[in-house]
Amino acid sequence: MPRPPERRRAGPACLLWAVLALPALTADRLGLNEPRAAWWPAAGVAVLAVAVGVSRRRPLTAFALTAALSLADAPALFTVAYGPALGVLALLLGLRAAGARPTAVCFASVAGAGTAKIALTGVDPAPEFLVMTGTLLFGCVFPWLCGRYWRQSRELAEAGWLRAARLEDEQRHAEERARLRERARIAQDMHDSLGHELSLIALRAGALQVAPGLADEHRAAAADLRSAAADATDRLHRIIGVLREDDEPVPLTPAGETVEQLVARAAESGLAVRWEPSGGHTALPSGGVAERLLHRVVREALTNAARHAPGAPVAVAVARHGPDVVVTVTNQRATEAGSRSSGGSGLLGLRAAVTAVGGAFEAGPHGEGFRVRARVPVRQARPAPREARPAAFPLTRARRRVALGLGAAAGAGAVLVGAAFGWYAYTETRSVLEPSAYAGLRPGAPAGEVARVLPEREVRDPPTDRAPAPPPAGTTCRYYRSSGELLVSVDHFRLCFDDKGRLVAKDVIPRVGPSGEGREELGEMAR
Repeated sequence: MPRPPERRRAGPACLLWAVLALPALTADRLGLNEPRAAWWPAAGVAVLAVAVGVSRRRPLTAFALTAALSLADAPALFTVAYGPALGVLALLLGLRAAGARPTAVCFASVAGAGTAKIALTGVDPAPEFLVMTGTLLFGCVFPWLCGRYWRQSRELAEAGWLRAARLEDEQRHAEERARLRERARIAQDMHDSLGHELSLIALRAGALQVAPGLADEHRAAAADLRSAAADATDRLHRIIGVLREDDEPVPLTPAGETVEQLVARAAESGLAVRWEPSGGHTALPSGGVAERLLHRVVREALTNAARHAPGAPVAVAVARHGPDVVVTVTNQRATEAGSRSSGGSGLLGLRAAVTAVGGAFEAGPHGEGFRVRARVPVRQARPAPREARPAAFPLTRARRRVALGLGAAAGAGAVLVGAAFGWYAYTETRSVLEPSAYAGLRPGAPAGEVARVLPEREVRDPPTDRAPAPPPAGTTCRYYRSSGELLVSVDHFRLCFDDKGRLVAKDVIPRVGPSGEGREELGEMAR
């Protein structure tokens, strides 16, 4: 039986809490922090437990709790005990929280609270403020930006998979549309080609029917043939109407036959048609959409003339007007059926095909007859180019901003942390009193004699809580380091002076950690 989601999430949450609580429990014992009361680490671990518990549903609250804990532990916000928890919960904040404005307000609040605490209780405000600013940028803002970038990358990947699925659906729809267009093309080909040929067969059968010297039975057979061809043409027209898609006409390939050859073949079949090129000769476009459209227009017009106005003279005129070619098919006698043919599916398909390439199409009564006129642009009559497909995975503006923010935060944090560490190293190494000089100092020595061996600076944040005894009443004490080692606990020297500047007492404040030879030597010096 599968476990509920709450139990599945409890394991990782407990593991995360154990990892984040480990520095808080061991930093004091390892000497990385000044010793504190036993209740303080316990309280810190409890606050971390609450922060980890609410980090999934309320990541901003979890980060705020950890930031408050770090500020309570050190005004500069940089602590060994809670620094890892601060960075991890800032990372989870960017990964789980969608809005950036509440997070910015929280960062600003932390910076304001830390600045106020440093101004009120700080021993050396300048380096502490630098450390706090560097910690805020490098330990809070930078992990938050990393989490936000990670979150956006996951969302972008999910959007990419959704887009891929949508493209697959579009591809299937495109294939279906291509199949329908191919069906429409075949239907159009059957309608135009077979309809035209059947009309010519009926025309030839009609001419055979009235031929002189033909026996009555042969004349009747010719009449039956003409009637069967006409019926076949009508049935073909009705069947093709089911298969055609008039909204997506497809130009046909004339199979190498030119418009002039089409007119000549119709004339040989008995249709009273004449070819009238403008100026005696007109250079028609060879190949391409323009030639196919012209061939199709003339063929459809001749088919309609043979079906609906048999025996009427037909004129096919072609003229070149700049970049366009104009073809006009006119028959001199219109019948009732011929008048209705202006709204037929064949002419509607021609109108859509011609206008699709930027041309113009007209079909209707003209004088005592019927005229079909089409203007086809030669240069523009090309298949429409395929639309360029946009990039599948564009780099969004949000990810650019996050990437720039990551770089800016990393750079600013590195500069500030480097400056703070440099100032820390400078101040700590300039406050070292050599053990041999300390050993040579004797109580009662005047201030001038003592000042000759003292370093430039004194310790601004001395470990007074570790002093073996309180300083003598009415004295002013100065504190110095016994070693220039950084990031570790070292022994400190306390020199106390009376109001006249004489050295009254000197003491060694032991470092945190086990005793060693150095500690024993310093004890001998103190004695």
